Parts: sequence; C-alpha cells; structure tokens
Amino acid sequence: MTVFVALALTGFSTSRGHGSRHSGGGGGCSSSGQDHDSSSSGSTSGGSSGSTYHDYDDDDDVTGGTSGGGSSSTSTTRRDASVELITCATPGEAYATVEVTNPGPAGAYFTVTVDFLDAGSRTVERRSTDEYVGGNDTATVQVALSGPAAAAKVDHCDPEPYAPAT
Repeated sequence: MTVFVALALTGFSTSRGHGSRHSGGGGGCSSSGQDHDSSSSGSTSGGSSGSTYHDYDDDDDVTGGTSGGGSSSTSTTRRDASVELITCATPGEAYATVEVTNPGPAGAYFTVTVDFLDAGSRTVERRSTDEYVGGNDTATVQVALSGPAAAAKVDHCDPEPYAPAT
C-alpha cells in the first residue's frame, strides 16, 4: 500500500512533460481538459486515503499490484501504428509491401489497409490484413490483391497512414 500512495503522490506533484494533449505546464492536475470524477476522492492534493492515481497523458496507463490471491492486473492504452509504403503491386507481384511501426510498449494486432489505384486514381481494390507487431517494433507486411488480373490494372498504391489496433 505504501508503494501505491507513493505513485499517487508522484503522479500529482509534477508535470510529466511527454507532449501530451492534456499537459497544463504546471502540476499533474492543472489542465482544464481533465475529468476529476468521484474516484479521485474529490482531492487533487494526493496522499489522502482512498486516492486513485490518474495518468492523463497519452502514455500507457498501468495499474497493478497484488491483492489477496496474488493476482495483478494491467491496463494498456493502445495507439495506432504508423504505415509507410515500401513497394506497390506489379503484374508480377499481386501485393503491396508496407512497413508498420507500433509505437506502444506492448505487441498488438493492427489492421493495415491499402487502396490499389489505377492510372486515373480510381480504386481497383481496397484490401486489408491484420498483422501482429511487437511492442516498439516495426514489421514488414504484404497486403495482397485478389490476383494477377487486378495487379495488372494497378498504377499506384495509397496505404492508410495509420493502422488501428484490433
């Protein structure tokens, strides 16, 4: 319990400075965009009995500890992976190759979507695939077309810039 109280005090005493949306420049509770609900015991000074630590930035939230049966729980906020086109489909290769970067510390499956377009920028096919990417890692992913006939019509590819976690 002492460790939990120390975390609560640390979370409310200084600005975390991670470029978050809710950073107020002062202490951890200075932003007007924060929602202080009843779970924080109505106190923003920390250290009071029953206080709950709230991490309001975009970093991963982790709560844990052992209780009774020795179990622990972890809650992770997932962010979208970024997607970059490496190669587009050709008549000989009926797939696009993209690079998917997972910015989070935990591995996750991401849905990667690519639009295959003809010379007039009309959609030949829109294809998606789910791919696992390790935490803070990058993976090379192939997004396949329905076949060589579709690949022959493709002039260029336009991947969605972000892949949501599934």
